[in-house]
Parts: sequence; structure tokens; C-alpha cells
Amino acid sequence: MTPFLSFHVNLRYRSQKSEGGVNMGTTIEIGIAISLIVLIVVAIVVYIQLVKKIRISKSEVLKAEQESKSLMEEAKKEAEASKKEALLEAKEEVHKLRTDFEKESRERRNEVQRLERRIIQREESLDKKSDSLEKREESINKKLQEIEELEGNIQELYSKQRNELERISGLTSEEAKQILLDEINREVKHEAAMMIKEVETKAKEEADKRAREIITCAIQRCAADHVSESTVHVVALPNDEMKGRIIGREGRNIRTLETLTGVDLIIDDTPEAVILSSFDPIRREVARIALEKLIIDGRIHPARIEEMVERAKKDVENEIKEEGEQATFETGVHGLHIELIKLLGRLKYRTSYGQNVLKHSMEVAYLAGLMASELGLDPTIAKRAGLLHDIGKALDHEVEGPHALIGAEIAKRYHETQIVVNAIGAHHGDVEMLSLEAVLVQAADAISAARPGARRETLEAYIKRLEKLEEIANSYEGVEKSYAIQAGREIRIMVKPDHVDDAGAIEMARNIVKRIENELEYPGQIKINVIRETRAVDYAK
Repeated sequence: MTPFLSFHVNLRYRSQKSEGGVNMGTTIEIGIAISLIVLIVVAIVVYIQLVKKIRISKSEVLKAEQESKSLMEEAKKEAEASKKEALLEAKEEVHKLRTDFEKESRERRNEVQRLERRIIQREESLDKKSDSLEKREESINKKLQEIEELEGNIQELYSKQRNELERISGLTSEEAKQILLDEINREVKHEAAMMIKEVETKAKEEADKRAREIITCAIQRCAADHVSESTVHVVALPNDEMKGRIIGREGRNIRTLETLTGVDLIIDDTPEAVILSSFDPIRREVARIALEKLIIDGRIHPARIEEMVERAKKDVENEIKEEGEQATFETGVHGLHIELIKLLGRLKYRTSYGQNVLKHSMEVAYLAGLMASELGLDPTIAKRAGLLHDIGKALDHEVEGPHALIGAEIAKRYHETQIVVNAIGAHHGDVEMLSLEAVLVQAADAISAARPGARRETLEAYIKRLEKLEEIANSYEGVEKSYAIQAGREIRIMVKPDHVDDAGAIEMARNIVKRIENELEYPGQIKINVIRETRAVDYAK
């Protein structure tokens, strides 16, 4: 419903209500007329607007058609121009390609002709060469025939000459050849021995002086005390009554102490003394400390013994660590793993031929560092390897194998350098030496062990080694007498001058050295001294 119609209805309703129905028909007619007029006006306005829009759209369509026609004409013109240009360019490209092809074809024809000429020339030269080769072959065949004839003549002459020589000498060719070979063999051996002697003499003259200076300087600057320990330790008692208290009722005290420490207590008639016996020096030290504390305390019973043994073990562990730290401090070796330091401390309670292993390791570290400094090497690495070279002895009774290889494995486990690991493993020749520091550690170990008084060994082993040395020397032909002297560190061999010459004496010394190295175990080194002496004696009458 339009607004005008709504207005008319409202007006009609009001009129009816206000006037009570008077003039109702007139009012309806007026409202209808007004509504029609309004509708006509609105339709006219809408029609006018539509006519305007139609006119505007027609003008725009005409304008767009004109513009499209002009664009089509311009596009046709541009397309024709581009077509002409493309045709021109294509013609030019075809002309260029044709020219290049003709040029390349001419060049190839020329090259083919040149190759044909060269092939013809080569064929001609090959023909000439083949002719000359055929002529040479003929001449060579003739010469070969002549050579074969000469060889037959020579062979015949050689047979006649050999038969004549065998007749004159009374020897066959094989016998003469053997005599000649024997003579050459003797001459070669003699010359080889003389060369060996000359080279060794020259090397010793050049190296001994410098080596002596370095080693003497190192030993002079090194001073270390060694404590000789054994497998027993004596604990002093205040009186003999203490022995009974140590034994306890029915031996319970001594059994407890032996069980907890793993040490044998020997209580005999020795006045005011108890002997502790064990091959493990650490256990023996624990037992000694515990027993001394028990003696001072006076209360000796199983519970107290157990308490004192535990305290002694802690004291020994602390002392082991302190000794290891002290050794690294005195030698100037820093940055070691704490487990390596503890193993170093354990070496204080180990001995080798009566020589304290920790003191020996420190001495080797000093000597190796000093020799490294003299040779211009890094003394820190040499000291480190020297201090750790016997670290395997702290575990060699717990782990199977040579202590050198055990020590090398331990050092490798705690991230030591390859030079240090190799020096530890090679100081007894178990592995190949890969550095000069390894050689210095081996030399320092030998110097420390060979120093008079540094080591001791049992009388039985000492006598056996001396007897074996003399037995090896006497087994060689031409030996008159042999003497093992200098506590087995030198053997002097007297040879018969009419059986052994100078070259043979040198060869004998080298052979004896090899046998001793392969068959004997010994500390330090052994000097082999072969003496050949010729005397001419006559009397004036």
C-alpha cells in the first residue's frame, strides 16, 4: 500500500468517526483521485529517468564500437608490419646459415683433401720402409746363421779348454766352483765384519761423548732416595704381656686381625716384637697401623680390632692419595686424573728388586725430563711418561699381562696423549717405540735400575744368572775362558787367537748379545767383552 493510499484510508476512517458517516462517498472519491494522480506523477518520473539512461547507454555503445574499430585497424596495421619484419629477418637468417654452411663445407672438403694427401704420403713411406725392412731381415738372418756357427765353435773351444783345465788342475768344474765360492764367502764375511767394526767405532766415537755428557748431566742433577722394603714388618711391643692380649682368648683376637687385614701375624720368641708377613704391602701397612693403634689404646677385642682396621684403611687411602699428589708436585707433572694419582700413591708400597717403585718412577721422570731438555725436546711430556711408566705395577697382580701394557691401557683409559701411552707400553719393548720420548723413558728406566745399590735380588736368582751367562759364552767354539763380573752386568770372554780372528770376535759378540736378550731376564744392561790376544814369546841366549 502506498503512502498516499494509506493516508487516504486513515483520512476516510477519521472522517467516518468524526462525522458519524456523513459525506462518506465524497471522501472516498477524493482519496482515489489523489492516489491516481500521485501514481501517474511517479510513473512519469520513472519513465523520464529510464529514457535518459537508455540514451546514455546508446551513446556509450556507439563510442565503444568506434574505439574497437579503430583498435582493430591499428592491430591489423601492426600485425602486417611485424609480419613483414619477421619475413625479412627469416630471409636474412636463412641467407646467413646458407653462407656458413657453404663455408664450412669448403673447409671440410679442403681438410679431407689434405688428409688424403697425407695418407698417400704415409702409404708411400710405409712401402719404402717395408722394402728396407725386408732387406734388413735378410741381412739379419745371414748374421744369425753366422752367429750360430760362431757359438758352436765357441762352445767346442770352451769344452776343450775346460777339459784341459780340469786335466791340469786335477779338479772338476764343480769342485773349482765350490772352492771359489768358499773363498768369496770368507772374503765377504771378513769385509762385512770389518765394515761393522768400522761403522760401530765411528758411531761410538761420535755418539758416546754426547750421550755420556747428557746422561752424566742428568744423573748429576738427579738426587732421589730409595727405601728398601721386604715382605715382613716388625711391630715393637711395650712388653711381652701384650703378645697374649694380641692373641686373645683361644686366639680370637689374632684370627680377627688376620681375617680383616689378610696379613699373617708371627708371634714367636722374639722379645717385645710381632712380625707382620704379607706379599701385599698395602695390607701389611693397614695391619701395622691398626696394630699400633690397638697397642696404644690397650683395648684389644674383635669389635675394637674391626674398628681400628677400618680406620687404618681410611688412613692408608688418604696417605696413598697424598703420596700421589706429592709425587706429581715434586716432579712438576700436573693435570693427572685423580685415579692415576691414587695409583701413583699405591706404588709407594710396591718394590722391584728391593727398589721402591714410586721413588724409582720419580727418578725416571727426573732423568727423562733432564735428557729431553738437553736434546731440545719437551721435558713436560718426558716427565709425564717417566712418572707413569710403571703405573701398571699398581694393578699387575689384579690384571693379567705385562705391567707395561697394563699401564699403557690405564693411561689410555684416563685420556693421556698417544706419546705418553706409547712410552709407557714400549719401555720394556712390548710395543714399537713411536717417539723420542719413549726412547728417553726406556733409557732413564735402565739408568735408574742399573745404578749401583738401587736394586737387589735374591742370591739364588743372582747365581743362576751368572751361571747362565757363562754357559752361553762357553757354548761358542773358540772360547777359552769366560768370566761374569760386575754383579752380572759384564761378561769377559777370552777366545783362542788361532781359532777366532778379529772379524770372528766381533761376530761372536753380536751373537752372544742376541742369545742373552732372547734367553735371559735381567735388570739394566749387560756388557759383552770379547778379548782376543796374540803373544809372541822368545828368549835371548
